[in-house]
Amino acid sequence: MNLDLYIGERIRELRNQYGLTQEELADRTELTKGFISQLERGISSASVATLSDIVTCLGTNLSEFFREEQAPQIVYKEEDYSTKIDKSGNSIKWLLPAAQRLSLEPIEVTLQPGQALDLDKPHEGEEFGYVLEGTAELVYGDRKYRVKKGESFSYKADRNHYLQCAGS
Repeated sequence: MNLDLYIGERIRELRNQYGLTQEELADRTELTKGFISQLERGISSASVATLSDIVTCLGTNLSEFFREEQAPQIVYKEEDYSTKIDKSGNSIKWLLPAAQRLSLEPIEVTLQPGQALDLDKPHEGEEFGYVLEGTAELVYGDRKYRVKKGESFSYKADRNHYLQCAGS
C-alpha cells in the first residue's frame, strides 16, 4: 500500500473514531476541509509538522499513529508452552506465553510422589487449581487441604502457600 494512502486511511479512521467531520478537523488544525479530504484519499501528502498537528488533534502522536497493531494471539499450541522441571522431577508448564500482562497465569503442574513445589510467598492475585489425577495437598498459611481427582481449589494468594503430592 502506498504511504500517502495508508496515512489517509489512518487519519479517516481516527477522525471517525472521535466523531469529527472533515470540516471540524480542518478547523482544529487550521487547514482546509479540501486538504483534509485529499489527505484521506491519498491524493495529497502532508509535511511532518502538519501531520504531527493533525494526529495531535486526533488524540495521539506520530509514534502511536504509525505503530502497527498486531492481532492478539487467541489460540495457543503446545509449542507455545514453556516448561520448567525442578530437581525433584516436578514440572510446571506455562500454558500462555507472556501471561504477566494478563490477570491470570494458567499453568499445568505435575508433582512426583512425595514431592512438593517450592514455597510461594504472599503476592497479589488469586490462585485456582483443578486436580486431574491423584491427590494433592494444598498448604495455605498454617492449614492443609486434601484435594482429590475432580476437585478444585481457589484462594487469595495473601499467605504462604504450596502444593505437594499426597499420593503415588
